[in-house]
Amino acid sequence: MTLAPTLTTLDALKAGQSATVIHLAPSHGGDGADVSRRLLELGFVPGERIRMLKGGLPGGPVAVKVGQSTFALRRFEAALISIQPE
Repeated sequence: MTLAPTLTTLDALKAGQSATVIHLAPSHGGDGADVSRRLLELGFVPGERIRMLKGGLPGGPVAVKVGQSTFALRRFEAALISIQPE
């Protein structure tokens, strides 16, 4: 029997945990900018390994390491990124 992988979104990951990006949900920011496209350009691409550095306050931003870069994301942006925790 094989268990299905557990998927969640990046905003639910705890500080110090690592995960693999699975999918980005489409979204458009209030100013018309495509948020998902910006996340892809930053390196949040399917198959990429990421690590949550700081979860911040509830509703506040999160700090995430992708490759050699660190990014601060708003919670709604992190919620667009489906991940598989390690």
